[in-house]
Amino acid sequence: MTTPLPTDIKLHKASKTLSLKYASGEEYQLSAEFLRVHSPSAEVQGHGKPILQFGKIGVGLSKVEPAGQYALKLTFDDGHDSGLFTWDYLYQLAQRQDALWEDYLGELKAAGKSRDPSESVVKLML
Repeated sequence: MTTPLPTDIKLHKASKTLSLKYASGEEYQLSAEFLRVHSPSAEVQGHGKPILQFGKIGVGLSKVEPAGQYALKLTFDDGHDSGLFTWDYLYQLAQRQDALWEDYLGELKAAGKSRDPSESVVKLML
């Protein structure tokens, strides 16, 4: 099966989301934070050993541009702009968004990290 291509892509800077619409009628809203922590870049994916991203609750998207006919290049306002989001990867993220987000929140908790960059989690050993 071929990955569907979005028929409409919109960057909503105020709500910090990227909306994707498909010919099938499917519509997805992906937050900038979700996209940032799931970036396909080596900085995030760690060459096979993913590196947990934290403190990204306020990140936004500053630019979205096509990368050839196969992907989008997303530029985040924290300076991150590497990693190309292929149509297949974006579609997988959109379809699995809820499960991936729950997994991410669990990983943050297990690592004692926070989505908020101004918050530090301290574990007391009593």
